[in-house]
Amino acid sequence: MLKKWLREPLLHFLLIGGALFFIYGVQNDGFVNDNNRIVISEADINRLITLWGKKQLRPPTQAELDGLIEQQIREEVMYREALAMGLDQNDSIVRRRLAQKVEFISSDLAAQVEPTDKELADYLAAHPDKFKIAARMSFVQVYFNTDQRGVRAEKDAQELLNELKQPDSNIDVMTRGDAFMMGQRHENITEYGVSRLFGKDFASKLFTLSTAEWQGPVFSGYGLHLIQISNKTLEQQAELATVRDKVRNEWLAEQRRRVDKSFYQSLRQRYEIVVKDVVVSKIVVSSKQQ
Repeated sequence: MLKKWLREPLLHFLLIGGALFFIYGVQNDGFVNDNNRIVISEADINRLITLWGKKQLRPPTQAELDGLIEQQIREEVMYREALAMGLDQNDSIVRRRLAQKVEFISSDLAAQVEPTDKELADYLAAHPDKFKIAARMSFVQVYFNTDQRGVRAEKDAQELLNELKQPDSNIDVMTRGDAFMMGQRHENITEYGVSRLFGKDFASKLFTLSTAEWQGPVFSGYGLHLIQISNKTLEQQAELATVRDKVRNEWLAEQRRRVDKSFYQSLRQRYEIVVKDVVVSKIVVSSKQQ
């Protein structure tokens, strides 16, 4: 019961709200809310020292620290002057960045919830198509160029197919047919992979063929092909043990989307939204006249 409650969006909203107040308090701890007073606290100085150490792999000298503090003061002065001048108003980049920061807080809190195996198993069962293991096959093909051979291509392919089907056939297929830029042998390839090389119709036909014996000719956008499939596995549903990481990532992504959506809706309800009616046709006409 407790675990289920911990995953409720309402709890996320409370955590997000608390985080927002905490971040506001931390950010304003060193800088007092007084436009004419700037205070650099001990916590601020320790943060500057820590950041310097991570980049330079050593603590700063006193002169370097003084420079860091002065840079921090300069940034705060410029920031306050920018606010006083209204430079943050109607700036799409600033607006977007601030909005993203709030969204990041929501997403980070949602990511703290770790799914149980049962939740992952339920998610896998509810979204089987996302985690199917694709059918694969290995095959050899002999190509007949219809542009070069013309009407003879199908006759030549059929003659070779008859030879290959003989019980005592020992034909080296690598020396037969025409040169093909995609090669003759393809190992452990999916239907999508075959489609990319030979086209969708060819791939669909190929995966209906049986294994072991030579078959064809099968048409592609390039010409004709004789096919021998050595092995083929059918599409199958994955088990959680084999795709756990992928299922977990998808589950977390969905939780983030749910929390983000609910969080935004809870914030939106605090505002009165007024959208003015605009006739689009008038705007289009006006822009054309310009």
